[in-house]
Amino acid sequence: MNRADLSVDIAGLKLKNPVMTASGTFGFGEEYSEFYSLNRLGAVVVKGLTLKPRMGNPPPRTAETPAGMLNSIGLQNPGVDEFVQSELPRLLDQDVCVIANISGTTVDEYCVMTEKLGPSGVSAVELNLSCPNVREGGITFGLKPETVYNVTRRVKECAEKPVIVKLSPNVTDIVEIAAAVKEGGGDAVSLINTLLGMDIDIETREPVLKNLYGGLSGPAVKPVALRMVHQVSKANLIPVIGMGGILDWKDAVQFLLAGAKAVAVGTANFVNPYAPIEIIEGIEGYLQKNGFSSVTDIIGCV
Repeated sequence: MNRADLSVDIAGLKLKNPVMTASGTFGFGEEYSEFYSLNRLGAVVVKGLTLKPRMGNPPPRTAETPAGMLNSIGLQNPGVDEFVQSELPRLLDQDVCVIANISGTTVDEYCVMTEKLGPSGVSAVELNLSCPNVREGGITFGLKPETVYNVTRRVKECAEKPVIVKLSPNVTDIVEIAAAVKEGGGDAVSLINTLLGMDIDIETREPVLKNLYGGLSGPAVKPVALRMVHQVSKANLIPVIGMGGILDWKDAVQFLLAGAKAVAVGTANFVNPYAPIEIIEGIEGYLQKNGFSSVTDIIGCV
């Protein structure tokens, strides 16, 4: 039996398979490259970058939950210039598609970072308009259609590569927000970023996270993510990259059936470093078992 074709095309972004890593859960790939060759992945989405280096939020900044985790890392990163100089060359040497996730406190910062990344070798930029655990920045952009439209339009004016916009689930109408991305010229959306959550220590009677609130990820958010991916996909506005609680290949297939053209694996990486590879293999096995010659045959079947 011939192997199923796993390649996908997302608004001109051609991937060898539909499985990528979710920003913030894979660092810059260095630790995971000790387990497998990164070029087996559809793409690596690096941890969130800012214009200047950030130390992030004070600890404690992670907490386990019954069906996932809360994080309040606060975009700790070396800054976009250091990434381009020190981290990106190592990733490109591994022949893997690299997507840079960027977060700004102003629209101008998003534009400056996009211009810096244009000639760098990254295949696309992903605008983080929805980071729920930073007191200033992306969250202020991602909740209203008019601000989503504005930042998307401005970035597209200076972008050399496809622009993906990562959206917040903490909104009333996700289709309305996705429509604003489309109107602004965006090429795809990532759904979903983390839900805003909290945990409290009953002994100290204090919040577990120093930053009070954090982003909830893991299996608990999958039904919400799946619903939003299906809503936006059915609206037929813009290509969707699905994420949120994908632990195994069955979860990934559900997102593809719901209409996602690709999926991103996040929290699962902390539990099982081989999760993305097992998901790729599982999707291929599902296609062959069910007589599909290409992964595109199942996208949006529901």
